[in-house]
Amino acid sequence: MHFRGQRALVQRSLALLEERLDPAMFFRASRGVLVNLRQVRNVEAGVGDGYTLHLEGGTQVEVSRRQAREFRERLAL
Repeated sequence: MHFRGQRALVQRSLALLEERLDPAMFFRASRGVLVNLRQVRNVEAGVGDGYTLHLEGGTQVEVSRRQAREFRERLAL
């Protein structure tokens, strides 16, 4: 997890966290990444059918090909 440039160790699975978070605000970008959609500043086409998300603070996150379809549907891309 990133908190304003800091990282935190979380002792729970992402699946458990995902269940507890608002799906309108958080998106599972890949097997190991949940993204707060409020932090997305720019979206660009990535490798294959995926996307690269540019987050506030400069972090870049790859959306897997598997999740790209859901991402397009949710954001109407």
